Amino acid sequence: MNKWYSPAWLLPVAFSLMISCKDNTEHPKDETVRYYSYNQFCMGVDLSYVNQLEDFGAVYKDSGKVGDPYRIFRVHGANLVRLRLWRNPTWIRDQVYKSDTVPLYSGLNDVKKSIRRAKNLGFAVCLDFHYSDIWADPTRQTPPSAWAGIRDFTVLKDSFYAYTYSTLHNLAVEGLLPEMVQLGNEINCGLFYTNTEQGFPSVNCCDGKWVQLGELLNEGIRAVKNVSSEEGTSIETALHIADPKNAQWWFEQITGSAHVNDFDIIGLSYYPLWHTTVSFDNLAIVIRNLKNTFGKKIMIFETAYPWTTEYADTYSNAFGNQPPLPGYPFTAGGQYNFMVSLCQKVISGGGSGVIYWEPAWITSRMKDLWGTGSIWENATMFDFEGNTLPSINYMNANYKGL
Repeated sequence: MNKWYSPAWLLPVAFSLMISCKDNTEHPKDETVRYYSYNQFCMGVDLSYVNQLEDFGAVYKDSGKVGDPYRIFRVHGANLVRLRLWRNPTWIRDQVYKSDTVPLYSGLNDVKKSIRRAKNLGFAVCLDFHYSDIWADPTRQTPPSAWAGIRDFTVLKDSFYAYTYSTLHNLAVEGLLPEMVQLGNEINCGLFYTNTEQGFPSVNCCDGKWVQLGELLNEGIRAVKNVSSEEGTSIETALHIADPKNAQWWFEQITGSAHVNDFDIIGLSYYPLWHTTVSFDNLAIVIRNLKNTFGKKIMIFETAYPWTTEYADTYSNAFGNQPPLPGYPFTAGGQYNFMVSLCQKVISGGGSGVIYWEPAWITSRMKDLWGTGSIWENATMFDFEGNTLPSINYMNANYKGL
């Protein structure tokens, strides 16, 4: 496969942007490429790390010119930015940088900065509530430190509602409401069940606490709807789990015994190099079955694919030791073809969008709890010099059914 694959986006077909925005909103646009609106199909990018990356030396280039990564993705067809929210990530100062002057990245003030950047360029925004001070995923769902002393489930529900509501109200005051709210991140086994103090009312549905999980999520949905009503706008709500292999069963439980039905979107993480039970060829069938069963929008909330097995720093990468999918080598062309195929499978299955996780996490002086640099630089949409790769243009390819 030719590394420098020439995609269909080079055809001089122009589609106008369709996301509504204020008159003074900037519309970066290349008339030679195709654009899909968010309501047509979500071409999303998670840019949660970008503020931190830029603060520690990351530089992004498109056509040889240094540019704003938000603008670069917008010009190449992205229509939604996903942003994670941690409640009080003081560990960034205390453990990572050991400095009181470093921003609390992915805290509310940092997220406001990111939402403002996104909205100024006409992006829709998905706000990903982690409901934690730190990463939340299937292996870790730690309650915020401010909630550590809770011992009563009713108090936990009240706190869940109040935090969701107050955060959105705070954003509304500044004109920064998201178009989508994600209630938890990869909540396969629920919420608040790791690193808890004795007596904390954990909500681990893998231990059978589906009813409690349902009550929490319904409080979150109620908070979103109340803010939506007060502000005269519409905010979609999403539930997100990792790996589509148990998605049918999980959403049967959440809509059945947990009685959570008033949400809009089923979000799935799908990294096919890790999530191997559902083959790439069968993904469209899984999406179609979910849509037919539950009547919700179906989206891939997280995905990625490497374009090389090389390193740009000494931080071990997440991808590269796995064999590539058949027909999709670890090249820029292979990455492009994978993403085009993924989007087409989602579209063919009746799905509504694909969000690429951290496509701008290039190497820099940025630190996290485990190292300096990036574990993802070989799975971004930029080469090791910060130049856009041809694969970034999957977002404006010609898709059947759109």
